[in-house]
Amino acid sequence: MEMSRTVNPADATTRTKVRYAILLLIFLITTLNYADRATLSVTGSAMRTEFGFDAIRMGYIFSAFSWAYVLSQLPAGWLLDRFGARRVYAASIFLWSLFTLLQSSIGLLGSAGAAVVALFALRFAMGAAESPAFPANAKVVASWFPTNERGTASAIFNAAQYFAAVVFTPLMAWLTHAFGWQAVYVVMGAIGLAFALTWLKVMKNPADHPRVSRAELEYIQQGGGVVTGHQKTTRADRIENTGGWSLVRQLLGNRMLLGVYLAQYCINVLTYFFLTWFPIYLVQARGMTILQAGLVASLPAICGFSGGVLGGVLSDGMIRRGHSLTVARKVPIVGGMLLSVSIIGCNYVSTDWIVVALMSLAFFGKGIGALGWAVVADTSPKEALGLSGAIFNMFGNVAGIVTPIVIGYLVARTGSFNGALVFVGANALLTVFSYLVIVKDIKRVELREA
Repeated sequence: MEMSRTVNPADATTRTKVRYAILLLIFLITTLNYADRATLSVTGSAMRTEFGFDAIRMGYIFSAFSWAYVLSQLPAGWLLDRFGARRVYAASIFLWSLFTLLQSSIGLLGSAGAAVVALFALRFAMGAAESPAFPANAKVVASWFPTNERGTASAIFNAAQYFAAVVFTPLMAWLTHAFGWQAVYVVMGAIGLAFALTWLKVMKNPADHPRVSRAELEYIQQGGGVVTGHQKTTRADRIENTGGWSLVRQLLGNRMLLGVYLAQYCINVLTYFFLTWFPIYLVQARGMTILQAGLVASLPAICGFSGGVLGGVLSDGMIRRGHSLTVARKVPIVGGMLLSVSIIGCNYVSTDWIVVALMSLAFFGKGIGALGWAVVADTSPKEALGLSGAIFNMFGNVAGIVTPIVIGYLVARTGSFNGALVFVGANALLTVFSYLVIVKDIKRVELREA
């Protein structure tokens, strides 16, 4: 494929490292993404006191984000493939930050009922606005990184979810305590608006970036990077013109991709257990205080972050040592998810520190195995990187709707978390089954023309 421009006139043998600056930017934006999702969990107690929200109303408000996020994935993927990650992601960051900022003003509405409606609507809108974020990350990584670096790059941006919990949760708690809950939404919204402008200024495709040397561009391209961001070919135009649903049917009809999508749902069951029920488990089943539970809950996040980065490094290291893409991706995924099954062991121990150790081991394993975004970048058709990533993300975040409900029913029916932990561990095993039995060889899919 021809280069689309004259690259940096620096010595062609000097390989620049602009791709790492791009990775840092998407890591920071993804950290903000997860922090903005968590604003309500931090400010919720203060808002309930001010407005008199009951638990049922808060439950509905909490659910608003996930419903919109899941329902918006397919339109977001189509927009990414149609207009590119630079413009769509900038609009996404701007809009979700604006909706975050506006949540600071619901107190002006005067009544608790109006505040509930406004907060629900703004959380719903924020979920829709955030929907392009992770598919855009995958699209950018597929453009900027060769295959032998893609696992590490994907693991790093995916690990931002843990980094957000460690860094922003204490910050937002301090803002709430010192200045009131409104300050959280003002500060987080303002940071996001600044990031939207930064993204527009910094982000370009590798073939268009003025600071990329020819050596770096050739390194990315020869390693399988889609340096123009998408395929500008007659065939690609014909495939795009077949229509969105035709492309969706092709992607869902591919056995390998369907296995990858299913596995992401199962992996996210673990994620949403830790995000929703884990602190309650520590208090109700293990008798910890709220303060103890808050401290303990940060330990799995730290382990998940370290495991996430390690999984990407291990996978890419295997590729550089000559292992096939299939082996290099599957070994960390399967090994990590087998470690995650250790969560079931909590049903058989009574010592708190052993429980915490098993939970941390499970989340560490989940981090190692969370290479799904790298697999999406490796396997998605070049003409539909955004759409494939959106379907993948949609499957994964359905777990955010299903997991809290299923665990709630299990706990309510049995009066114990034992069944809930078995449910979580079983999904880790189903991930292993998906990659070993359904996925088989990992390779890029070629779309059919209509």
